[in-house]
Amino acid sequence: MIKIVIAEDQGMLLGALGSLLNMEEDFEVIGMAKNGEEAVELVRSLNPDICIMDIEMPVKTGLTAAEELRDHPCKIVILTTFARAGYFERARQAGVRGYLLKDSPIEELAESIRLIIEGRRIYSPELIDIIYEHEEATENPLTTRESEVLQLVSEGKSTKEIAKQLYLSHGTVRNYISIILEKLNVKNRIEAISRFKDMGWFK
Repeated sequence: MIKIVIAEDQGMLLGALGSLLNMEEDFEVIGMAKNGEEAVELVRSLNPDICIMDIEMPVKTGLTAAEELRDHPCKIVILTTFARAGYFERARQAGVRGYLLKDSPIEELAESIRLIIEGRRIYSPELIDIIYEHEEATENPLTTRESEVLQLVSEGKSTKEIAKQLYLSHGTVRNYISIILEKLNVKNRIEAISRFKDMGWFK
């Protein structure tokens, strides 16, 4: 029997996925989590064979949870709507055994789980181009401090709030933001956040 933990923040999808996988004779869903932190706790306490993980979840993302579980024998399978190069590269570096898209049929997911248990790595066909295009992982061009500033910008904080939190002057924060836009080759903060997110550089 293949024991499975599912992590998905959308309650209806979580329940449906659990029910569908439980209908397979060789599967048993032994735990369900609504965020990455719960997923890590369930994997460590229940020791499942497989953990199916969404990426964009509250508290802790699926990629962060996968990185924390890298040395755990449980095989991590990312199930997401996002076929983003940065996400995929980060998932591979975290040692995930599968990266599948949510629009795949449940039969395909079930068969992929069985193949992963046998030792295979399964990636959605849509990701093949990404694998070749990003054979060499793209490095984050921002320094740790610049990344920290952009993280706070993405959280909706103003220049004044960022300056106060990081103990910097307003001018220094504005300079950081100008450098960030230049390094990422974008025109504004929204584009910077979008590019940084697409490349999977947010931690």
